[in-house]
Amino acid sequence: MQHLKDRPKDSKKRKPKVTMASAFKTIIWPRRKLVFIGLILIVIRSLSGLILPWQSKVLLDDVVPNKDVDGLYMLIGIVLTAILVQSVTSFLLTRILSVQAQYLISELRAQVQKKVLSLPISFFDSTKSGALVSRIMTDVEGVRNLIGTGLVQLVGGSFTAIVSLIILIKLNAWMTLFVFVPLSLFGIVALKAFKYIRPVFRNRGKINAEVTGRLTETLAGVRVIKAFNAEDQENKTFEVGVERLFQNVKKSLTATALMTSSSTFLIGVATTGIMGIGGYYMIDGSMTTGEFLFFTLILGFMIAPIVQMSNIGSQLTEALAGLDRTEELMNIAAEDEQEDRTIELEKVKGDIKFKDVSFEYEEGKPILHHIDFEAPSGSVTALVGSSGSGKSTIAGLSATFLNPQSGQITIDGHDLSKVKLSSFRQNLGVVLQDEFLFEGSIRENIMFPRPHATEEQLQHAVKAAYVNEFTDRFEDGLETLIGERGVKLSGGQRQRIAIARAILADPRIIILDEATSNLDTESEGMIQKSLSELTNDRTTIVIAHRLSTIKRADQILVIESGRIAERGTHDELLNLKGRYYDLYTYQAKI
Repeated sequence: MQHLKDRPKDSKKRKPKVTMASAFKTIIWPRRKLVFIGLILIVIRSLSGLILPWQSKVLLDDVVPNKDVDGLYMLIGIVLTAILVQSVTSFLLTRILSVQAQYLISELRAQVQKKVLSLPISFFDSTKSGALVSRIMTDVEGVRNLIGTGLVQLVGGSFTAIVSLIILIKLNAWMTLFVFVPLSLFGIVALKAFKYIRPVFRNRGKINAEVTGRLTETLAGVRVIKAFNAEDQENKTFEVGVERLFQNVKKSLTATALMTSSSTFLIGVATTGIMGIGGYYMIDGSMTTGEFLFFTLILGFMIAPIVQMSNIGSQLTEALAGLDRTEELMNIAAEDEQEDRTIELEKVKGDIKFKDVSFEYEEGKPILHHIDFEAPSGSVTALVGSSGSGKSTIAGLSATFLNPQSGQITIDGHDLSKVKLSSFRQNLGVVLQDEFLFEGSIRENIMFPRPHATEEQLQHAVKAAYVNEFTDRFEDGLETLIGERGVKLSGGQRQRIAIARAILADPRIIILDEATSNLDTESEGMIQKSLSELTNDRTTIVIAHRLSTIKRADQILVIESGRIAERGTHDELLNLKGRYYDLYTYQAKI
């Protein structure tokens, strides 16, 4: 499966466009043994299909006039054998090529999904999850036409058409030449249509991804939609997307209809001409009834694949358009593929340093300005400040979800921008404000970072995060199914599961982003105890609005407008009577 990975990684250098030649080289050629067997079966099937019209001529010109009963039996045996061969080869073709095509689709989906998960967080910030689902599941489906049914029809049809043409020329060259004129016109129309259709198919994939993305958001946010009585608004938005998709499909259907109707007309003209010319030859006695029937049947064998090419051409065009979009995605550089990320962390202590770090999401709009601080191994660093001040951005930089535009972040003295992300993140634990839980059981969610953890390790995490305080009341305990995103649990229960998950992961570095924000007072008291165990002897960066939860932090950084306005311990900052003092006394009054 190297064919897509080996492409240039910089998608900005060129707009990817997969050609039939490149698709042959990367998809068909690596499977040449299976394809070769398939081609042999296609030839056998095509030749066996020509037996019936040939024997029809023998029946009318030899067997019936001579009343040859033995010849009739032999003819029936030949035809039945040919039909059997056709059936067997058709089954084997489906078994070999069509199954291989479906395997290729599953393989490509897995490869694209793997690539998507390797992309940086910034990519997901600007791309809808539903659109990505569409690109993973839908865009690669067209490859079945490159190695499955499309290939069978293309090669088999071409071979049958060529053999049929040779037979027709030998039967009657003038009648064959007459047929060629309308077929040539049809070929010109088809080529023009295919050139028009490809960008339409490519755009369809984009529109389909957008519509799927919006639908996914709608279903995920159904509670918000109903709470604000916004069903009509969402219905209209979806209808607009569906209308765009319909208009796109209409364009492709128009082109396909043009090919179909032109083929019907031109082939009708050819058939009428053949009837006239063939009738004249039979009246003249230069052609027998059997020869005319043989010519007509073989003509059908030649014309049918050519007409079928319009359908095959649409399938192949759609397949190449989907591969265009897939390759475009595969060309994006993964976050761990940067050449300068060569440092492999072995044993992490957890000393984190920010040295003159600045960051901006949009060029010219800085979020952080010259941030300097040190979070020694085993210490707790708290970030406080008003919303939008840059606290979460600092946490994101610490977790390597973001990269600074200037300055340097180090881990144990190593430049974090040169560290292999997998070696860093296996020592990282994150508990977010709106923690994500997967559909499944409570046990599965806690064991997510360490699926092979022992029961003893699991129970330790469960008790340390006070998860057993509510699971003991559930009939199924830890096996309780929580629904999509943990919808069947309260915010506090979801947060405790997230903390248990972090405890089980046993990381060296912990980032807590509003980890107690969803908890009631009673739950917060229990969680504070579990957090003390979680953060013990681990480097911790915690963002908190509830300042009462960070009194014991080793250092508190007050972030305002992307700068460190104040720093110190809880008592030191209160004595300063500055911004932290104002925030703390205000909350105390509340």
